[in-house]
Amino acid sequence: MTITLEACASFGNDREYARLLAEVQPKAIETEAENELYLSEVSKLMQLGENLSPAQERLLKLLVNLIESFEDRYYQLKPANPLEILTELMSQRGLKQKDLVPVFGSQGVASEVLNGKREISKAIAKALGEFFKVSPVLFFDAGDRHLDRSKHG
Repeated sequence: MTITLEACASFGNDREYARLLAEVQPKAIETEAENELYLSEVSKLMQLGENLSPAQERLLKLLVNLIESFEDRYYQLKPANPLEILTELMSQRGLKQKDLVPVFGSQGVASEVLNGKREISKAIAKALGEFFKVSPVLFFDAGDRHLDRSKHG
């Protein structure tokens, strides 16, 4: 039986990979602590940059898949509604209701919108988009966002 250099290299990689698996003992992530542990391992591997061995690269891919699976299950972001988006933009910029009165056209309309008593109209959405330098579509309700995208794209 003839053993090629390629087969020896592959066997060596498998041995190194088995050693790495025994060290890290990757499994499906069930807790935040396990997720943090694997994130730490990924960070260590990433620091090696281009110097990753094939076995380390395989382990890195496995850990990333496990982390992504956990985070997809537990870190689902719910879509924000237009009022949540508006209040977040205001918060990021340190703005108060009175700062948006010129955008809304009156104190009353600003108050009603920010207190959830009035929907954001298309005209106000456009004005908010210009004011915050974002797409006005962010201020449409979810049904209108879908309809708007289908018109343009």
